[in-house]
Amino acid sequence: MVLMLMRCCARMPLAGLHFFGAGLGWLVYGLSPTYRRRLRENLRLSRLAADDTDFRRTRHAAVAEAGKAITELCRVWFGRDEIDAIVRCDDWGVVEAAQREGKGLIFLTPHLGCFEISALYGARRLPLTVLYRPPKRAGLEPLMLAGRSRTSARLAPATLQGVRQLLKALKRGEAVGILPDQAPGVGEGEWADFFGRPAYTMTLVTRLQEATGAAVVMAFAERLSGGRGYRLHLQRVPAPLPPAALNCAVEDVIRRCPAQYLWGYNRYKVPAGASFPAVQSAECRVQNGK
Repeated sequence: MVLMLMRCCARMPLAGLHFFGAGLGWLVYGLSPTYRRRLRENLRLSRLAADDTDFRRTRHAAVAEAGKAITELCRVWFGRDEIDAIVRCDDWGVVEAAQREGKGLIFLTPHLGCFEISALYGARRLPLTVLYRPPKRAGLEPLMLAGRSRTSARLAPATLQGVRQLLKALKRGEAVGILPDQAPGVGEGEWADFFGRPAYTMTLVTRLQEATGAAVVMAFAERLSGGRGYRLHLQRVPAPLPPAALNCAVEDVIRRCPAQYLWGYNRYKVPAGASFPAVQSAECRVQNGK
C-alpha cells in the first residue's frame, strides 16, 4: 500500500511534494514533544544561530526542510525522470581526481539536504557500495531497498559482513558511501566533540582509510528552492580522519546550509553499554586550527 502511494505521488512535481512536505514537517513538530524538544535543543546548542531572531528563522526553515526530506523520497526513489534531470553537480572533477589515485573512494554524506539522491547520482557514474542501517520497523526495509535500487548501487548492511563488503569494494578501487554522523553501536566508535557536545562517533572511516589509502570526499546535495532540484557539492577531505576530525569535517559542511540538517536526529544518544565521558569543546577548534 505504501509503495503504491509513493509511486503515485512520484508523478507530482517536486515543488508540490516539497509544499506538502513542509506541512508534514510542521505536523510532526507539533505532535511530537520529543522530536520538538530535540530539534530545538540540538539547533540552539550548536550555536550556529547568531541571535534569537536567527535561531527562530533557522528553526522554522529546519522544520519545513525535514518534512521535505520525507515527501521528496517519492520522486527521488520512484520518479520517472532521470536523476541527472534534477541534480546539478559542478564538482565531479573532485571524484575523477580521486579515482586516478586508484585506491578507492569513500563518500561521506551527512544527514544534510537530500542525502538519498547523492548516492543515486554517484552510482550512475561509478561502482558504489552504500552502507545502510535497516529501519527499526522491519516492514519499511523492502520499501527502502526498492527505492535505493533505482540505480546499480550495492547495499551493505551495517554489520560485520557489510563492513567486509565495503573493504573489498575499496580494495577493488571502487567507491563506498557512509553516513558519517550516524550514531554507531557500542564498541564501534569513540567519544568526540560535535558542535561543542560529546557525541559517540564512528571509527569506521578511519579504519577503512588506513587499510586501503582510499580518498575521502564529502558529498552534500543542497535542496534548491521552488522545486528546482538539487545541487550536489563535493569536497575532498584530508586524511586521516579520526572521530574528532571527522566531526569537524561534518560541522564544516553543515555550516554551509544549517537549515537543511536533520536537527531532530538523535545524534547525541548514548549506545547501550557505553559510558558517557566529559569531552572538552576545544577539541574541534584544535582540529580546525582555530
